[in-house]
Amino acid sequence: MASLRLFLCFFLFTASSVNIVCSRSLQKDHIALFVFGDSVYDPGNNNYIDTIARANYYPYGETFFKYPTGRFSDGRLIPDFIAEYANLPLIPPYLQPGNHEFTTGVNFASAGAGALSETNQGFVIDLKTQLSYFKKVAKQLRQELGDAEAMAFLSKAVYLINIGSNDYVLPFTSNSTVFQYFSKQQYVGMVIGNLTETIKEIHMEGGRKFGFRNFGSMGCIPLLKALVPGNTAGSCFEQVNELAKLHNAALTEALEEMEIKLVQFKYSMHHLNIYLSELTKNPGRFGMHPAI
Repeated sequence: MASLRLFLCFFLFTASSVNIVCSRSLQKDHIALFVFGDSVYDPGNNNYIDTIARANYYPYGETFFKYPTGRFSDGRLIPDFIAEYANLPLIPPYLQPGNHEFTTGVNFASAGAGALSETNQGFVIDLKTQLSYFKKVAKQLRQELGDAEAMAFLSKAVYLINIGSNDYVLPFTSNSTVFQYFSKQQYVGMVIGNLTETIKEIHMEGGRKFGFRNFGSMGCIPLLKALVPGNTAGSCFEQVNELAKLHNAALTEALEEMEIKLVQFKYSMHHLNIYLSELTKNPGRFGMHPAI
C-alpha cells in the first residue's frame, strides 16, 4: 500500500512539473492543499449539512480512524494520502466547527455533489458553493497576510478537484428527463463548462497548480449494472460509460486549452482506467498481493 500512496503523490505533484516535496522530512516552506469534489474526496463536510448523504456511522472509518469521520471509506481518502506524503496534517473539512486556520489548506468536497447545481440540489454542497467558500478563505488570507503574501501562498498551493460523476449517474437513477432536451454531448458540455469556469475563478484568486482524476468505467459499478434489464451476464450500463468517455475527452481538451491561455497554469491528470489496468496486472508493484 505504501507504493500505491507514493504513486499517487508522484503522479499528482511531479508528472506535470507541479512542484512539491513528497517526503517525510519537515519542509519549512510547505505547500497547502485545497480540495474540491464529491464523496471520493469528502472528509466529512456532509456531517454539517442537512442531508441523508452522510458516512457518520459504522463500519465507515473502521480500518484507520477506528470511528466514522464522514469519509465514505473504511479508512483514508486520496487527499489524505497526498497530505501525508507532502508532510502535511490531514486536510480538514471546511465546515468543521472551529476550523479557522487555513495555512495547510482546507477541503470543500461534499458527497453527492456535482458540477451542476441541480445535481442532488438541497442535499449537497455543489461546486459553485464550494467555490464561494474558497473565495471566503482567499479573502481571509488576504486580510491576514496582505495581498502580495496571500497571492504568493495561493499560487504555490495545489488544488485537487474530482467532480462530475454524480452529474452523469443521477439522470439514470432518478426520474430525470434531461436527455429528452439535451444530447449527451450537450450535457457533458454543461458539466465541463461549470468545471472550467470554477478552475478559471480559482486561477483568478491565485491558483496555478491543479490535480485531476478522470473517470473510469462508471457504468460498471454495481448500482448501474443493476439497472441493465435482465442483466445476468454482468453487463455494464453503457450509456454512463459513454458519458464518461465524452467527459474525459472534453476535460482533456479544456485543460490543454487553459494551459495555453492561463498564466502559469499547470495540471496533472490521473488516468483511472490505465492505473486500474496496471494495478490488476501487476498488483505487487503497488504493494498489493493477491489472496492465496
